[in-house]
Parts: sequence; C-alpha cells; structure tokens
Amino acid sequence: MRPNTSPVALRQARQHLLDSGQCPSGLVDERLSRSWSRSMAAGLVPTGRPQAIDHPSSGTLRHVLASNPELLAHSRPVMEYLFEQVRHSQSVVVLADRRGMLMHTLGDPYFVDKAERVALTSGASWHEAHRGTNAIGTALAEACAVEVHGGEHFLERNSFLTCAASPILSATGELLGILDISGDYRNGHAHTLGLVSTAARMIENRLLAATCKRNIRLHLHSAPEGIGSVAEGIVAVSADGWIVGANRVGLAQLGLHAGDVGATLLERVLDVRLDDLLSHHKRRPQQPQALRTPQGSLLFAQVQMDAAAWVTPSQPATAARVAPAQDALALLDTGDARWRAAADKARRVVGKPIAVLVQGESGVGKEVFARALHASGPRCDAPFVAINCAAIPEHLIESELFGHVAGAFTGARKEGHLGRLREAHGGTLFLDEIGDMPLALQTRLLRVLQERSVTPVGASKAVPVDFALVCATHNQLMQAAEQGRFRQDLYYRINGLTVQLPALRERSDFVALLQRLLADLATEQGLGFDVLVAPDLLARLAAYPWPGNLRQLANVLRTACAMLAEGEDTLGWEHMPDDLVQALTVAPTSPRSEAAAGPGAEGLPASLSLQQLSHAAIDQALQAARGNMSQAARQLGISRQTLYRKLKMPAP
Repeated sequence: MRPNTSPVALRQARQHLLDSGQCPSGLVDERLSRSWSRSMAAGLVPTGRPQAIDHPSSGTLRHVLASNPELLAHSRPVMEYLFEQVRHSQSVVVLADRRGMLMHTLGDPYFVDKAERVALTSGASWHEAHRGTNAIGTALAEACAVEVHGGEHFLERNSFLTCAASPILSATGELLGILDISGDYRNGHAHTLGLVSTAARMIENRLLAATCKRNIRLHLHSAPEGIGSVAEGIVAVSADGWIVGANRVGLAQLGLHAGDVGATLLERVLDVRLDDLLSHHKRRPQQPQALRTPQGSLLFAQVQMDAAAWVTPSQPATAARVAPAQDALALLDTGDARWRAAADKARRVVGKPIAVLVQGESGVGKEVFARALHASGPRCDAPFVAINCAAIPEHLIESELFGHVAGAFTGARKEGHLGRLREAHGGTLFLDEIGDMPLALQTRLLRVLQERSVTPVGASKAVPVDFALVCATHNQLMQAAEQGRFRQDLYYRINGLTVQLPALRERSDFVALLQRLLADLATEQGLGFDVLVAPDLLARLAAYPWPGNLRQLANVLRTACAMLAEGEDTLGWEHMPDDLVQALTVAPTSPRSEAAAGPGAEGLPASLSLQQLSHAAIDQALQAARGNMSQAARQLGISRQTLYRKLKMPAP
C-alpha cells in the first residue's frame, strides 16, 4: 500500500465504500481496497470500535506464548536489534502470532502510552476481522509485506499510526507470525518496510538453521562473498537428496515454490549429485562451490551440516556403522607417505594440551593442514582463528593479538577490541610464520601460554583463555633461537610436537594432487566437465621442482583452466604462462621423479602417457584407501562414477 496516497483520494474512496458497499478502482491500492472490503464484511464501522478484547486473560496469552517458543526465542534478538534502529522515531516493534495476537513488544517510552490506548500491547488481537485494515492483520490476509499509513487504516481511531509488517515463514513455507513496526504517522520513513522485511528474513534464517539441524544446509548466492549475508538463499536437504526446507530467497534462486518443498530432488534444480557436493565440502569446507541451475544461472554454494557422521546416498547405512569415519586430515591424504606420517603424528595429540608446530616451505599447505587438524578434533565446532604474524604491522600486532580497552591509545576503537587470542577461546589459535613475531611480543605470548590468560592493552585485569595452539613457520626456529632471534623458552613451549610437511617436489602423489586440484577448480569455475592435461605437459609438470609448492601449482592450474576456449577440456602448452613454459622446457628431474612411481620404480619418464599416469595415480589411491572406492575417489578429487569409468568397471 502506498503511503503517498492523497488524503482526498482516501476520503473519496472511503465515502464511496460506505455509500455503495464497494471500493472504487483506481483511487487506492488494490490490496487496500480488498482489505477495506474485508473489514466492512466483518461488520466494522470506520468510526466505531474494534471487535476485539483489548485485554484478554493472562491464561490466553500464556497459551499463545507457550505454543510459539522457537519463534519467540529467535525473534527477540532480532527485535532488539531492530528497535535500536528505530529507537528515536517514536515507534514500537511488535511480534504477532499466526492469528494476529501480539506476543512481544518493544517500544519508545514516549510512544508507548499512545500505543496502549489502541491496545498495541501484548495479548491484543490485530486480526483484520477485529481491527480492520492494519499492517499486521493485512499482512496475514495478503501473505506478504505491507505498509499501512495514517488514513489507510480502516478504523479512524488508528489513523495516527503508520505501520509496516512482514510475514515470518517456516522452512516449509508455513506462516508462523508477523513482525511489525508501528509509529506516529508524522514520523513515517520510506525505508521502514524494507527494514522490517529484512529483519523478518533474519528471523526466518535463524529458524531454518535451528529446525533443520539434522539436515544438510546449502547456503547460496550469485557471488561467493554474498554467502553468510541476509541476502543468501538457504536450502535444507535430506540425507537422500530431497529438498526438505528453504527460505524465500533459496526458493526463488532455484525457481521453486513452497509447495515444491518435500517433493523435489536437489539434482533436479542444481547440476550436482549430493555425494559429490559432500565430497567437495569435506575436502574444502570453507570454499564455495560453483553450481548451475537448469536455466544456466550460476550460484555459489557452501555446505553446512552438524558434526555428526552423515550417511550419503552412495554409502549403505550398515557400511557407515562399520567403517571408521573419515576425519578432515584423512580427506586431504592423497597417498604421500611423508605427509601421511605427519598427519598420523598430529592426529594422536589432537584434543590434548600439546602445542603443534608445523614446519615446511612456503606454499606447502601449512594452514590447510592446521585447519584440517582443528576439524579433526573435539574443538571442531569452536572458532579457528588464524593470524599471520608476518602480515600484521608491528605497531598494531600487540592490540591485534591481545585486544585493548576503550581509549587505550590514540586511534583505539571507542568500544575497545576483543583481540584475536580471546576470539580463539574454546577453539584453536593458529599462528602462521611465528618466526617473524617481534621479540617483545614473544615475551607476552609466552606469558599467555604459561598463565592461560590475556591482559588487553590498557587493562589491569587478566582474562582467562582456553585454546589449542598450532604454529607454523618456514624458518628453522631452533637455529633462530640459538642465534637469539627467537626466544628459546617460547620455542620449547610451542614445540610440543613438530611435524614437517614435505615440499611438492618431494611428494610421491603429484598426479593425484593435480587431479584433485583440477576437480576443485572445475567446480570453482563452473566448468561442468573433467579437465585433463596433455601427456607431454603432465610429464613436464611432474618433473618441475615447484619452488612455490602447492600454492604455485594451484595458481598455475587456476589460470590455465580460465584460458580454456569453448569446447576445450585438455590443458596444453598454450594454456601455460610464458615464464613457466620456459622453466618447464629446461627443468631438471626433480627428487620426486624417483618417488612418483613408488618403491623400486625407475622414476617418471617424460614419455609416460596421460593414461599411464592416470592409472598410476588410481592404483596409488586404491592402495592408500585399501580398496575403498569411495575413499579413493575422494582422494583423487573425482566422483565414484568417474573412478569406475576410468577403471572400465560397472558402478554398483
């Protein structure tokens, strides 16, 4: 309804309604016309009083509140936030149930008295049949967000109000209640309807996450940065691939209606199988996947699910109960013995009060390893806070790590700052490149680790903290400690267990790693097909020493995939950057060449065909997985069906 409807048009339409019993077309909004007609049919008179009990029994209100515990619980925090936005506009924020009874209100003290005169208080009914046209009752009747301004209210006694209301829907599209902002019509704002609609979506998203805890949840947006915002779509999926819940944005993104919930397979609306979706999530839980709808629209999806083990469609329930669950470290394992030994050592201390120090060259995946270690332990649902000690300016690193109180120094935040160490409370703190931490800060960090408490900058009282500690460096810390560049006592404190990640040139699983990276990149770029590598190029890539390790390899492959022309699916020399082409043509044989083919092999000859390399990687993955086809496929970064096809075996 339009707040800018002229008073003259409203008076003319109202008089015509009273004289003829019908509202003339063209003078007012069609929804307003329908609402006025419903109000007349309910026996209301514009100059009369509402047909409702302004003060129902306390027992009735208690029953309504007891019937809507989740709606109330998830609405109250949002209502408090919403009220802060309108605190000085003489307004009241209202939550009503599905029948229009007000359950909870937050109001400006100046406006509350006026609101109470028209029973805009908990327990009163604002159904259209009781109070005529009003935002709450009309939003219920029209099942959409509406705004009713001044004289648009059917009862003249409510004409001092301006109201904006939006329905709150469940994950299956059921109407749960109404969120409303009501205020003095003289203070009406053009953005109020948008504000209340956004707040209603926030409540819907909170309810969906709470009621679909045992389902897989897809968070969708057309841009990866939009995931996690109020504009994201959320779709809940059952273990066998059926869409069992969604918010309004998710339904619109997939071209569905509320009636399609419970009757639509995920594969019908997105070009992905559920087990492939979950496989990618287990390998790259923080990386959104690029998916397409049948209409060709690109959506980025991120999976969220409970920590409990899930049985995917490709895994029988009985097998899932017998086979040990794959943790995040195992899902990164593509067959290299040294990497697996490092993971096995780290796995034995996860959950114990033992700090882990991850060493290795730049680009070998130390942070990825640390994140997987966190996800494999009992703190997996708590925060993982990563800090690059080499990337924070020295004059900021103290307040960034330890936090500060309000006004602690010039430029400090007025509200103070929690600090990354306290943000990690209950979870895991990851200090990357700790060898570059200034000596003065090393002293403070040592005190934190010894006393398990943090004293923010400018504070006099310490705050207890509890986190698992994982550090990483490409430096030789023992040598740095002997030379006085790193505190020896801190070195022994963070070195509960040291694991060394091998450089890419030293790993024996190059082909499997490359295939998994290509599978991830194909998903990331929405290619929709398996990306291959020309045999001669693959042999050269395998022999190259890769000074930038996995980071360099991933960047090269990402650019190469982007260079593929229409109809191409195989990377060749023309897709490589010029500097790498020159380096590859003169690259010496790497130490990995002897290891790539396994013990007793004669290395990786340049003439080895793509098919031979592919079969070697598959054999290696199957041996590592002890014949488990699903696990081998995950390690290779391909689907189970693709693995069967490469082996020329029928899928079960």
